[in-house]
Amino acid sequence: MNLDMTLESNAFLPLRDVVFRTLRKSILTGELKPGERLMEIHLADKLGVSRTPIREAIHMLELEGLVTMIPRRGAEVARITEKSMQDVLEVRRALDALCAELACERITEEDLVSLQQACKEFEKSVKTGDLTEIAKCDVALHNIIVLATGNARLVQLVNNLSEQMYRYRFEYIKDKAKHAALIAEHNRILQALMTRDKAAAALAATEHIDNQQNAIIRTIRSEQAGK
Repeated sequence: MNLDMTLESNAFLPLRDVVFRTLRKSILTGELKPGERLMEIHLADKLGVSRTPIREAIHMLELEGLVTMIPRRGAEVARITEKSMQDVLEVRRALDALCAELACERITEEDLVSLQQACKEFEKSVKTGDLTEIAKCDVALHNIIVLATGNARLVQLVNNLSEQMYRYRFEYIKDKAKHAALIAEHNRILQALMTRDKAAAALAATEHIDNQQNAIIRTIRSEQAGK
C-alpha cells in the first residue's frame, strides 16, 4: 500500500468523519484500488491518527458499499464487478429518466441558464485533464436537473446512490477518448430540456447512462482478460 494521501482537515467534523472522507476520496479517485487491503495500523500511521477512527471510518465505508470485509483477511476496497455496477446503474438509469421528464415540466428559466453554464464549465474542465475537476463539474451539472424536479423524495433517492455512482462515473471519465461524447450527451440533454421535450430528455438521459455502463463493462472485461 503506497499512498500519498493526507488527512483532510476540518475542525467542525469528528475525526472519524474526516478519516472517512479522506479514505472515501482515495477509493473514488482510484488511489486506493479495488481489492486493495485496508490495514488499520498502516493507515493510522500514514494519517497520524489512532486505529479507532480508522476502524470507524472503514465500517462507514462498508455501509456505503465501498469496502468489503473478507473473513480472515480483513477489510479491502470493494471490487468493481459487472453485477455491482449494473445494480447501481439500472436504478440510476430509471431515476435519471424520471428526473429528465419531470425537469421538462418544472425547470425554471433561471435553472436552464445555470444548466447551460454548467455544460460550459464541464467542457472547460475537460480541457484541463483534471479528472477530479471533471467529475465535480459533471456532478454539479446533473444536480441542477435533479433539483429542478422539485421532488424531495426523488432528490433523496438520487443522493443515496450518489457516492456509488461517483465511483463508476470516475471510471468512465478516466478514458479521455470518451470526453467528446460526454460533452455531446450533456448538450443533448440540455437541448431536450430547453425545448421541454420529455421523450427526448428521457432518451438522452438513459443513453447517457447506457454509454457509461457499456464502456465500463469493456474495461472490466479487458482487465479480467489481462490477468
